[in-house]
Amino acid sequence: MTFKTMKNPNKRTVKRQLVLSAVFLAMIGLQRAFRSNWQVMHWLSENAVRPIHRFLMKLTGKLSFSVAEVIILLFGTALIIWLVINLIRLITRPEKARRAVHILLGLITAFLGVYAGFCLLWGVYYYGENFENTTGIQEREISSDELKTVTEYFAMLANEYAEQVDRDETGLYAGDRTAILEKSKTLYRETEKDFPGLAGPEVQVKPFFFSKLMSLTDFTGFFFPFTAEANVNMDFPPSQFAATVAHEIAHQRGVAREQEANFCAVLASLNSGDPDYCYSACLMAYTYLGNALYSADYESWKTIYTNLDDRIILDFKADQEYWKRFESPVREVSNTAYEEFLYSYDQDLGLKSYGACVNLLVGYYFGIAEDTINA
Repeated sequence: MTFKTMKNPNKRTVKRQLVLSAVFLAMIGLQRAFRSNWQVMHWLSENAVRPIHRFLMKLTGKLSFSVAEVIILLFGTALIIWLVINLIRLITRPEKARRAVHILLGLITAFLGVYAGFCLLWGVYYYGENFENTTGIQEREISSDELKTVTEYFAMLANEYAEQVDRDETGLYAGDRTAILEKSKTLYRETEKDFPGLAGPEVQVKPFFFSKLMSLTDFTGFFFPFTAEANVNMDFPPSQFAATVAHEIAHQRGVAREQEANFCAVLASLNSGDPDYCYSACLMAYTYLGNALYSADYESWKTIYTNLDDRIILDFKADQEYWKRFESPVREVSNTAYEEFLYSYDQDLGLKSYGACVNLLVGYYFGIAEDTINA
């Protein structure tokens, strides 16, 4: 990939761009060709990508700031400067056709390079060691009665933890984000004992400085495979913050699919016993379970909802009001682009993948929920 600005882009420059584009296309093509071969993807994920990520986690984990954010800002700035300079020269200098080809190929090369990197350092996880083999937890069909039981269980838990967390003078949850991030290092420690496939270096999730930009694009967090950092938005209402942190750690430890990362977030948070993580995870679980129950059995949903602590309702409303402020074409474009990315990795539910954790939650917690409710 080259962003070198030339006064007169020659054939050698164009040839270099074509060669790089061909290399990146070959990388993408090979990943797509072998993605159905579990043995190849498993070997790559376990023997190449995961060791690279563990090394990078230890390296970047020593820094308090997000290296990912720095790279994104520098790359974006360099690309914009390169594009502006070359567009000016396209308008003011001769050989416009050659310059136009140079600009177009530069943009294509940049896109293909980034996407090829994602295919290698992230895409293989979708097709390698899957979540069921790693944890032994299998998704299964569930009944509406089971769904009702587990939804009621998480509503009860949410009510209990709502009493244990810090709140401001208005009654809104007011957990300390800095403290939550600090505790993220050891969040999965208890869960690793039963599910060693989720083990990884104990590093802190990184705060994203330009968090409002993340909110503008409808992101609460993301895993950056080029630095192996889990990054989180620091601006959105804190009631969902800890669960988001736990979700991104799951990605950092090789859980690619969104529904599985959500399940891991709930599992690890509850296993930790920390009130902030437990409360946030219960809100996350209840949200997805409640949405499913609303469609399957409205009367049961209504009964459970009316028994929620008023402070939980207050936290939900604060979250809804916050995201309404960011409704814009930018958000729609961002969601569409990310959904297409998920589709490209055979995640047929797209953004609905996040809510698909319902079957995993019910399958795993039904027995616990039934015993608790009937006790």
